[in-house]
Amino acid sequence: MTSRIPPIQCLLTFEALARLRSVTQAAEEQCVTPSAVSHRVRQLEELLGVKLFGRADFSLTTEGSEYLAHVREGLLSLQKFPSNEAAQGKRKLRVAVTPTFARSILMPRLKTFTDAYPEIDLTLQVSIPLLDVVAEDADLTIRFGTGRYADVEHVCLFKDKVTPLASPAYIRAHGPFETPQDLSKAHFLRSPLEPWRTWFAAQQLDWPEPLDGSSFNDIGLMCDAAAASMGVALVRLKLGAPWLVNGQLERLFAHDIPSPHAHYLCWRTGSLDRWEVSAFADWLKKVCSTVF
Repeated sequence: MTSRIPPIQCLLTFEALARLRSVTQAAEEQCVTPSAVSHRVRQLEELLGVKLFGRADFSLTTEGSEYLAHVREGLLSLQKFPSNEAAQGKRKLRVAVTPTFARSILMPRLKTFTDAYPEIDLTLQVSIPLLDVVAEDADLTIRFGTGRYADVEHVCLFKDKVTPLASPAYIRAHGPFETPQDLSKAHFLRSPLEPWRTWFAAQQLDWPEPLDGSSFNDIGLMCDAAAASMGVALVRLKLGAPWLVNGQLERLFAHDIPSPHAHYLCWRTGSLDRWEVSAFADWLKKVCSTVF
């Protein structure tokens, strides 16, 4: 049994290289030579019988990502001392998240994280895309936009598609909506987060951006308005999934197009050095990759 446990120096080096993605930096952190880092990783891969890193940029393979979670969990357990744990208390983690992402994506799955990491005290803070409502002290921020963020490091969580949605009652009262041109008689619900002109252009409709109709700076509120039969909303399918699943909203057409924006996980340089921040980031990336 003990012969199958990898040497602790191999595990420490693997975790450092996965986090830093630099042999030189990992070597400096571990106080060894770069060749020792390479040797330890090869030794670990030979012992496990799998490749942990897929490319020259030290991105992890699927097996590497899964094993990294186990390694970090094991190293975390080894760091705990019975005499200090009570005094140290829980580790604090602040995550800023957009409202509908929290409602549709995060909250239905968050218990799996809190169950796995009971030692992390999580605080969720609301941020609003395209407005100056941000949580400056957040360790991690989920942003919706173009991905051109020069102020932080970031990774794309997922992209989405948009399509018009309306309540069954609205469709019965104002339909039928058999072609995109039938939207000429619809009440448009608007949001600066998802302009209609992109969808219009994709359907060869030479229509301007609607200037009338209720407007919302939160997609979830717009979905609620559409569910209340206030009009037709242009909604991202992944975020709108709860309303579609429970039947409050229905698709008008089979036509959907890629949203020009996406959801990104952002952090300040050095934040992922804290294990609680890295643990949540890894968990959220895995959730988004498996659910979608």
